[in-house]
Amino acid sequence: MIRIRPAEWDGLRLRLPEEVPGPAVMCTHVQTTGLGRCWVDRLLAPRAVAVRCGGHTLLMGDPSAVPRGRLADLIRGQVAAPARFLPRLMAEVGRVRPWERMVYAHRFAAPPTSPPPGFQVRSLVAADAARLIHLGPEAAWIAETWGGPVGLAASGHARGAVTNGALAAVACVYFHGRRHAELAVVTAPWARRLALARACVTALCADVRAEGRVPTWTAARDNTASRRLAWTCGFRLVCETTHYSVEARPARTAA
Repeated sequence: MIRIRPAEWDGLRLRLPEEVPGPAVMCTHVQTTGLGRCWVDRLLAPRAVAVRCGGHTLLMGDPSAVPRGRLADLIRGQVAAPARFLPRLMAEVGRVRPWERMVYAHRFAAPPTSPPPGFQVRSLVAADAARLIHLGPEAAWIAETWGGPVGLAASGHARGAVTNGALAAVACVYFHGRRHAELAVVTAPWARRLALARACVTALCADVRAEGRVPTWTAARDNTASRRLAWTCGFRLVCETTHYSVEARPARTAA
């Protein structure tokens, strides 16, 4: 597989999926931000494409066009792929576990939620990178699609609940598309049950809507807390899909 730069996508006539709520938003995010990686089987009219950003991989096209033994090199974490890729994943990657996902789009503007006394919900700025780091390793995933805390803090696409100089919760645009913005949120363990996630998400939805984009949300079927938060913030179910959680064998460097 050949690694290509996002700036090269248009010239290669990549057959990328239409940007609809769900995994397809990641393609636009990688192309426009340059964050993430993309591989094709050939430079002229590629038949197979793999796009990776953070802990997510999107596989597209014809599985037979991916050289045997190279699929594991391309993927990390959660995999979104047509069912035709499943036999190859099971044969080459290792343990593959289906993960049912619920995809939502923002339909109603929820009333703004005021944070408790002593908390302020505001946009994050570059100087907040250290505060993101101090959320701890369990929250590190929130910044991975922006290259880390420095990238997320400077992106202009995050809202945080701050108290005594510390971040208690963060909502961000996880994947920034042309028409949609996939949101994510994390709350520090010591600040849960204070409605801080809802306050951050409703404020971020207003920001995204002001840009002319539609906020979207994806939650695991068994994550009732995430689904309840989405509903409360004005999201409604669009579709259901299946991703795959993989535990890959040690991989070679994809080239």
